[in-house]
Amino acid sequence: MLTELAGRRVAIVGGAGFIGHHLALSLVRQGAEVSVVDSLMVNNAFALVTGARGPKHDLYLRILQERIRLLSDAGVALLVQDARDYHATGRLLSELEPDVVVHAAAVAHAGRSNKDPFSTFDHSLRTLENTLDWARERRTQFVFLSSSMVYGNFLTSSVDEAHPLEPIGIYGALKVAGEKMVIAYGQVFDLPWTIVRPSALYGPRCISQRVGQLFIENAFEGLTLRIQGDGSERLDFTYADDLVQGIELAIARPESRHEIFNLTYGAARAVGEVARIVQQHLPGTEVEHVERDRLMPERGTLSVDKARALLGYAPQNPVEIGFEKYIDWYRDVLGQAPGTSAFRAAAR
Repeated sequence: MLTELAGRRVAIVGGAGFIGHHLALSLVRQGAEVSVVDSLMVNNAFALVTGARGPKHDLYLRILQERIRLLSDAGVALLVQDARDYHATGRLLSELEPDVVVHAAAVAHAGRSNKDPFSTFDHSLRTLENTLDWARERRTQFVFLSSSMVYGNFLTSSVDEAHPLEPIGIYGALKVAGEKMVIAYGQVFDLPWTIVRPSALYGPRCISQRVGQLFIENAFEGLTLRIQGDGSERLDFTYADDLVQGIELAIARPESRHEIFNLTYGAARAVGEVARIVQQHLPGTEVEHVERDRLMPERGTLSVDKARALLGYAPQNPVEIGFEKYIDWYRDVLGQAPGTSAFRAAAR
C-alpha cells in the first residue's frame, strides 16, 4: 500500500481506456478518490455502437461493458465528456478540483494514427492542451502517458531516458510533441509534471489490437499467429499491473516531479519467444511470418534503472507470468476451450 495516495483526488482524462481503467481501479484500492473523464469515443463503447460491426464486435463490447461495471462497482465517478471541448472540460475539472491529473487520452495505436492523423492529433494533443491549460492555473500535479515510440529506432539494445528522440510515424511524433508541451508548461507556469514512457503493453480488457492481444485471440480462434519479420525482433513487453505500479509511485513520490521515466518490465523479449509462450498454453496454434511494417521502429529494452532508484519501482511480471495471467483471463471471458467455433460462440 502507498499511504501517500490515501485521500488524494485523482482525475484521469481518458480513464475508461485500457490503462486508464486499470489505474483507476488500483488507485481506489490505495484509498484515493478517483474520477474518470472520458468521451467513450476512441476505441471505446460509442465507437463500437456507432461503427461498423466486425467479427469480434460483441466480444469487445462486452469487455468494454465490464470495464464500466468494474469502475462503477469501485465507486469511480465516470464522467462522459469530450476533452476536446476546452470550456466544458475546464468546468468539469473545476468541479472535481483534483490534486492530480493523469492524461491518458490518445489514439493508442500507431497504425491507426498513421491512417488518420487529424483524429489522432485531435484526441491526443487537443485534449492534452485543454487539460494542461486547466492545470496550469492551479499548478496541479500532472502526469502524462507517453510511449517508447518517441525514441524511434533504438541506437543500443537498452535505452535510458536520455536516448535521442527520433520518432517514426504520426503516433510517436505526437507523443514527442505532447512531452514538449508538458515540459513547456512546467517552464512557463511552474506546473509540476511527470512523463512516463511504457512499451508493448498487454493485459486484461484490452481491445487496442496490440500484439499480445492479437496473438491470444488468434490462438483461441484457431487462426495462425502473424509475426512481422523472422520473430527475432525484441520488445519490452509490459504487463498492465506493472505500469500501474509505476504511475502510482510517480503520483506518490515527490522525487518524480519534473522527471521522465521509462516504465516497462525492463527486459526485452523476442516476439517469436512470446508466440511460443502462447503456443505452450494453447497447443496446436501455428505461426506465420509476414512482411515487417516499415513504420515500426526497431526497439529493445527500456532501462528502468532511474525509476527503480528514484521511485522504488519493481515490476513483477516477466512474459512467462504475465501472459499466463492474460491467457487465463481470456479463458474466463470466453468460457470455452480454444477453437474457432468456441471462440465465436463465446464472443456472441
